[in-house]
Amino acid sequence: MKTLITLMSVIAAISVVTLSVAAAEQDKEVVTIKGEVLDMVCYLDHGASGEKHAQCARTCIEGGTPVGLKGEDGKTYIVIGAHQPANKELAPFAGKTVTLRGKVITRDGMNLLENAELVK
Repeated sequence: MKTLITLMSVIAAISVVTLSVAAAEQDKEVVTIKGEVLDMVCYLDHGASGEKHAQCARTCIEGGTPVGLKGEDGKTYIVIGAHQPANKELAPFAGKTVTLRGKVITRDGMNLLENAELVK
């Protein structure tokens, strides 16, 4: 009987966790953000952005440094695709303004735009 109660408690706990994770995923609202494509290393290291830095940013992004978006909303986001880097798709737009759609996650003051897609 104790084993049955323990098993039922474990199943109930797993169900609660599963429902909580599913609810959290549904709470991630898809948003559209317009901003400048950045290479995050140069931007964070010495504030490099804009047209003057576009070629360097493109080279860095193509080389694998994290790609970001300095949104018109005043926030800066690390950008990824569907659980993979978005570097290849965004490198040609380094230093330029684009519009991306994706899900925003903020944790410990950092912003992530995941499942990001270019809006054309």
